[in-house]
Amino acid sequence: MGHNRCSLPTTLSFLIFSAIYVFSQGPAMGLPLYTNSRWIVDEDGNRVKLACVNWPSHLEPVVAEGLSKQPLNSISNKIVSMGFNCVRFTWPLFLATNNSLASLTVRQSFQRLGLVEAIAGIQVNNPSVLDLSLIQAFQVVVSNLGDNNVMVILDNHISKPGWCCSRNDENGFFGDRYFDPELWIKGLTRMATLFNGTSAVVGMSLRNELRGPKQTVSAWYRYMQRGAEAVHSANPNILVILSGLSFDKDFTFLLNQPISLTFTGKLVFEAHWYAFSDGQSWATGNPNQVCGTVAGNLMRTAGFLLDKGYPLFLSEWGVDQRGANVNDNRFLNCMIGVAAEFDLDWALWTLTGNYYLREGVIGMDETYGILNWDWCDARNSSFLQKISVLQSPLQGPGISESRPFKIIFHPATGLCVVRKSLFEPLQLGSCTESDHWSYTPQENLVIKGTYLCLQANDVGKPAKLGVICTGSNSKWVETSDSKMHLSTSLENGNTVCLDVDHSTKTIVTNPCACLKRDNQCDPGSQWFKIVNVTRTPCIKTPAQTIGLLPEGYLCQSGEQLSIQNM
Repeated sequence: MGHNRCSLPTTLSFLIFSAIYVFSQGPAMGLPLYTNSRWIVDEDGNRVKLACVNWPSHLEPVVAEGLSKQPLNSISNKIVSMGFNCVRFTWPLFLATNNSLASLTVRQSFQRLGLVEAIAGIQVNNPSVLDLSLIQAFQVVVSNLGDNNVMVILDNHISKPGWCCSRNDENGFFGDRYFDPELWIKGLTRMATLFNGTSAVVGMSLRNELRGPKQTVSAWYRYMQRGAEAVHSANPNILVILSGLSFDKDFTFLLNQPISLTFTGKLVFEAHWYAFSDGQSWATGNPNQVCGTVAGNLMRTAGFLLDKGYPLFLSEWGVDQRGANVNDNRFLNCMIGVAAEFDLDWALWTLTGNYYLREGVIGMDETYGILNWDWCDARNSSFLQKISVLQSPLQGPGISESRPFKIIFHPATGLCVVRKSLFEPLQLGSCTESDHWSYTPQENLVIKGTYLCLQANDVGKPAKLGVICTGSNSKWVETSDSKMHLSTSLENGNTVCLDVDHSTKTIVTNPCACLKRDNQCDPGSQWFKIVNVTRTPCIKTPAQTIGLLPEGYLCQSGEQLSIQNM
């Protein structure tokens, strides 16, 4: 039937979290949340980084996906175990405005769609939910996430329940068949009111991916400002999150006319970024040139808001988790580099292993899902390693517990250049093991507090640390359009780039590859990002000492961990 509960977890992260670690009781930060310039902060003014995963509940059944596969609390635990602190929980407008829909029971909703097997699965895994109304079931999921110290952002994803999005689905912009702006404001108000006093709900995303032939800048200002005011009036505790135009990719209109609201300290903007946002350019173009172009476009159309003093929430991004999509794989390394450089708040698409019903297909597999088809394990454990650095704050108020320094980050692995000892070659390792680097005006990469600088030795040879830092082989330049090749000149005048020997994880130097034109190459091995950090390194836990977890896997500002006997 496909709805049995998971056997003993097989992935390392699930095993360790379920058997060894628990979070201490009580919230990890002071809620509600506010904004301080470009940062999201808690009530004490400390940075809170949103490291979220999207959990859809907006398709035809109007029930959180996966409840036929696993117990609700098990799913919430998996979210925590994978390092996420937040869920962007989607909902269709009609759930808040159509009482006949909202009052359907979960059982009735599945019966009307002929989803008999899903009913049987929910009966096994979540029997207490089956005869709740749809709106009550939605509240139960929010409550359970809160019980697990997971923050929730309510995302009005669409009006009429179903898959999203296309230019002509009549759900895209104010005035569309299913997008009456007055009804939308009424629905936002009801949902904000319903969760007023629910501390786990820290924000509301007013509308997903505004789009379609009717979109205009003037209508955006007219209705988004009204929607923002309505939500804030109904629930002044929560962050108010606004999307842009053209599938949430364009905020350039704000350069000419800032938004005008009566409240402050609560406004966040959200943007979306996928490989397919740029067609097949990643697969058909040179990855360095494409990365430089599309990252530049992101900053031009949305990233400028950071400089304007607003948080930018990358509320959807994701890749095919099977790992065979060239377009997605090349995009991923670029995206991780950009997200680390700017320390963005974000939400991955998606948690979903499969859907009850999507576009007429029962049980459709979600290849972008972080969980596998039966919702038991991570679909791709190496992906979790890649994004682990992005799940902790690197900068921001309250994180400045040490003087600013830099790490040399390798997006393709999620690891950093680390020094095991003076007698061993530099290697890739956990970023919490990294020394504090500085990048000097003389273009030297120096370990702070020492005279040691990074030097190239020869082609194919390990990079080394030295104290004579005036030679050409000690000067490192961000080469290529992506700004992620670190190049230097050998004494013979040849140019080499930092690289990785993947058999040993040793840092080496090789001829710079894939700089221009060639669209068949993959520069991921040679992509490094010099990232600004102010976070104090984490202290080893016993599990890290004995090798159960990589260094810093559980390091999050404000979190306390206790260790239980197995």
